[in-house]
Amino acid sequence: MADQAVDTGGVKLSGHAAPEVHFLGRTRELKELRADIERAGLDTIAGRKAPRARVLLIAGRPGSGRTALAEELVRQVADRYRDGVLRARLSEPDGTPVPVERAARDLLAGLDVPVPAGADEDDLSALLRESLADRRVLLLLDDAAGAEQVDALLPNTPECLLVAVSAGPLTGISDVRPCTLGGLDTKSALELLTRYTGSVRITVDPRSAEGLVEACQGQPAALILAGGWLAARPQTAVADLAKQLHAEGDEGTPLSRILRLVHASLPAPAARILRLLSLAPAGLVDPHTASALAGCSVGAARTTLDDLTALGLLRIVPSPLPEYEVPGCLHPLLRAAAEAQERPAELQLARARMLERTVRLLQSCRAITETDNPQAREKLQGTPRALRFPGPRAAADWLRLRRPALLAAARAAVADGELDTLARRLMSQLVRAMVAHFGTQAAAPDLYGVHQLVLDVAERRDLPRERAAALLNLADVDARTGRTAEALVRYRAALDAGREANDPYATGRAMESVGGAHLELGDYERAADWFGRALAQRLARDERTDAARLYGRIGTAHTYAGRYGEAQRNWRAAAAGHRKNGEPAAHARALSELARVQEYAGRPEESLRTCQEAMEWARRADDERLQAAVQLRLADTLEHLGDPAAARLHRAAAERILGEESPAPERATAHEPERADGPAPAGAAEPPRKRSGKGVPEPEQPEHGANACEIRSTSAED
Repeated sequence: MADQAVDTGGVKLSGHAAPEVHFLGRTRELKELRADIERAGLDTIAGRKAPRARVLLIAGRPGSGRTALAEELVRQVADRYRDGVLRARLSEPDGTPVPVERAARDLLAGLDVPVPAGADEDDLSALLRESLADRRVLLLLDDAAGAEQVDALLPNTPECLLVAVSAGPLTGISDVRPCTLGGLDTKSALELLTRYTGSVRITVDPRSAEGLVEACQGQPAALILAGGWLAARPQTAVADLAKQLHAEGDEGTPLSRILRLVHASLPAPAARILRLLSLAPAGLVDPHTASALAGCSVGAARTTLDDLTALGLLRIVPSPLPEYEVPGCLHPLLRAAAEAQERPAELQLARARMLERTVRLLQSCRAITETDNPQAREKLQGTPRALRFPGPRAAADWLRLRRPALLAAARAAVADGELDTLARRLMSQLVRAMVAHFGTQAAAPDLYGVHQLVLDVAERRDLPRERAAALLNLADVDARTGRTAEALVRYRAALDAGREANDPYATGRAMESVGGAHLELGDYERAADWFGRALAQRLARDERTDAARLYGRIGTAHTYAGRYGEAQRNWRAAAAGHRKNGEPAAHARALSELARVQEYAGRPEESLRTCQEAMEWARRADDERLQAAVQLRLADTLEHLGDPAAARLHRAAAERILGEESPAPERATAHEPERADGPAPAGAAEPPRKRSGKGVPEPEQPEHGANACEIRSTSAED
């Protein structure tokens, strides 16, 4: 299975195996940090209750072993925190600060707390603090860019502990306990080298070994590269490496000098791959990424990645996939080397190859779910074997495990600005794959961010149709999560973009959604007006199914406004339309809604006749749940007419149907529609209605919104 896109058989090094490095040294620092956890804070000394979590800061330059020290501290004290450890990285590999909103989402996901799609930074920070209020958790925030990031994520409970890793102080956060790192002590540094070289070369020439430690200034990252270089050359003395480092001069840091030496000693293809790995999204690399960047085979890329790992240039990510990470301390140095030794056109070509490979993997990831689609099966058979997945489960696992890198790839492609066509294809396929495997609702938080990226590209490239689609998708999520006013603004902007693109599909969708937002906000007159505009367009295009549905939405708006005469006329039109279209279930629902309005209007006899007709159509539709709902409507109407005995009979019949009904199987995500839009927009809010029987709702209208008027987020690829 080595040539499959997903390899769950474990990671095997092809060259020199990197030793399993256990933490060493830093005894004094660990002792002080553990003491700081127990030491009374300033509030306690002043006689006040500590309002927030204790903050420990581990500060040091990249490559100083600051993250390793933080992880060792967490390992030693984790058992004190019954609710576990949460981790988040607060800087991208290139040093760009991670938005607080994204870090908060990751932490909330670690707590298994549902996160509303599209929530802003303040809401997510508040939700995180609320979720931690009754928990005892240890938070590790790595590579913090500043105090503002840490402060936004700091729990408001002294039961929690926050360990922050940063290059400098966290000015502005009170009572921070800092631990500033220098180099390792000589004994620990020599032990680290010994783990790579073995003890013989160190003991036969201890002075040269100490000189090498001094040249590396005791920095763990530099010592690891030196150890890897020596491990790959068993016959080379430690003194030879020390001499070569001295020959490099004093330019740059010890880490940059040893990296230059290691890079220069690599075979040309491996050195080029190493440089190009600085382009990998989020610093996460798999064989396909390396293969595409370098333009080599997947197998050759896998071999090179293993060899680079043995040299200490990469780290293996604990994962069922073969996945590697570029150490953050090496990333800027590799990026500088790439820009110095590769032509700009070559770097852009490497990015393009990487994005194209990612698009094809996402296409394959989605296609494996479409087992009942002959065209999809044929297309999948034409896909190279290296890009195929062994089955839907493997594809879903790959998508879940590679999610951070895939989202980072989309962000980087949009930020690049020169590869917008590929960026659009990538985002389109990413949305479709996530919907196919996870479902629209579960993927909504990630989809919201992707739709924002689509909007960025559409505005930059002046693509009104795609701008309309992105605005509709974002507004749909806003509406679903209760931000109806914000959704209305976006729906109106989508309408303008749809008109600019001369796209009747987007225009009609936007007009109906504007109406739905007004309905949700209680402005029933405007809701009916906008539904009427959408209806006029549907009628002009002879779109009968949508027209029948819109008659129902207008009827709903009039019902809310108490205009029962208008409501009845529109529900009759809806019922007639569904009947002409051969939709018995929709016809039965429309008749049931008409019966409800007739009852509201004080015409119970007509309501009873309409209910009986709805029951007949529900039977024709062979929809037992719908039949039960109409039976309950009949029971309510009969009670209103003063016939409780008949009402009890109908209610008993409904309960019998519901009792005999077997649970409907969940819809398999593998067969969800190919859609690039998010959740449906604000649907028709139902009039206040009674419930009959044991909590069973009365017949509902068909769902209106994105499901009926879906629109793709991009048109770059079908």
